[in-house]
Amino acid sequence: MNSASPTAPRLKLGIPKGSLQDATLDLFSRAGWKITLSSRSYVPTIDDPEIECLMVRAQEMARYVETGALDAGITGHDWVVETGAAVDELSELVYAKQRLARVRWVLAVPEDSAMRHVDDLEGKTIATEVVHITESYLARHGVKARVEFSWGATEVKIPQLADAIVEVTETGSSLRANRLRVVDTVLESATVFIMNRAAAADPAKREKADNLILMLQGAIAAASRVGLLLNVHRDDLSNVLGVLPALKKPTISALSDPDWVAINTIIEEAVVRQILPKLKAAKAQGIVEYPLNKIVL
Repeated sequence: MNSASPTAPRLKLGIPKGSLQDATLDLFSRAGWKITLSSRSYVPTIDDPEIECLMVRAQEMARYVETGALDAGITGHDWVVETGAAVDELSELVYAKQRLARVRWVLAVPEDSAMRHVDDLEGKTIATEVVHITESYLARHGVKARVEFSWGATEVKIPQLADAIVEVTETGSSLRANRLRVVDTVLESATVFIMNRAAAADPAKREKADNLILMLQGAIAAASRVGLLLNVHRDDLSNVLGVLPALKKPTISALSDPDWVAINTIIEEAVVRQILPKLKAAKAQGIVEYPLNKIVL
């Protein structure tokens, strides 16, 4: 039976509950860790005796990591800024609820509003979940406005309850659906791996955290890429290499037939449909596309 050494410190790790939850559990699975949730518990199980997990809202994560209730956690950079928590941000993990991307907190107003610039918010009311971030943004622009805390569904509060909102967006679809127009970006944010400063000074816990980050980053890097394997006659090699994306360094291996080589490379999945016909036209043969679990750079 696999068990942790009695002297080995367990890494107390916060997993974000809420909008990032499913994406985080999927990321851990692709990185090699299985986390199992119970519908009635905030303490999930993980198949690693050196890690102890706890489900925590992303908005509260930095505070618990700062106090040492958790050694480390995954949350948004925005919530570290909003809470002002003194934690170490060890790494960005660029994924969000819907896709592998950063998110933006934006200042938005109704489509038909006369407000076009942050200066137009002077004396107005702004609803948002990130009060401190918004107040700091207004202070940088020398604008005085009333900032009210909003419990979710902020988009529906204007124009009846507020003149503008500061809301997070990935794609902008929710803002468009509510007929809102973006005036400015208040803060760009990404998911981050944070660590308690005392825990980060513990060599064993820091090593565990660094290894975990390495595998999570590898899974993120692989999520949007695929591998390509193809055979090419040496006479056609330069033409085939010319089709592959620039700045890539494919592996070229000799085959049993000295006139042929095998090419193995990694490319963005989004360009496969454009590249495969071109590779075929350049006389590549036996083209195989295969999925990737992790890419450790």
